[in-house]
Amino acid sequence: MKVLCVCGMGFGSSLLLKMTADKVLKNKGVKADVEAVDFGTAQSVQADMILTNNEFASQLQGGKAFVKAIMNMASEQEVESAIDEFLSQK
Repeated sequence: MKVLCVCGMGFGSSLLLKMTADKVLKNKGVKADVEAVDFGTAQSVQADMILTNNEFASQLQGGKAFVKAIMNMASEQEVESAIDEFLSQK
């Protein structure tokens, strides 16, 4: 499973979100390749799931990837909920 954590520059909130997603996925026993990337890169990289903020989520929807807006990048509960939603659709 390929997960992109997206922010404007690719090294601020996306890095925090990546760390949170890595922790949640590890706790769930789910193997995934998680990357922190900028918005431009996210538009050109194939992924199964994209985690980002509200602004970018609306712009990234419509492709093949499951896109979920995360309000609190450090919230394990919120990220876990998004991952569970994705996994339930597979």
